[in-house]
Amino acid sequence: MDTTTPSLANLFAQLGLGNKRNQIDQFIEDHKLPASTPIAQAYFWNHAQRHFIEESLKEDGAWSEIIDELDSLLR
Repeated sequence: MDTTTPSLANLFAQLGLGNKRNQIDQFIEDHKLPASTPIAQAYFWNHAQRHFIEESLKEDGAWSEIIDELDSLLR
């Protein structure tokens, strides 16, 4: 069972991305999504990242709120 507390920094770590505040800010600045593109279908995810996002949203679990937050920041 995953006991990681969902947060934006922990989501980035879970996705294998830099999770320091400046790295998160830079990622958001460099990656923007059109309104019509679901976050799980973003061009910049690899297969494992996409799978984690899709499964987390489907389960509507603890990570889904943080993924929704990231989605909003990418728009």
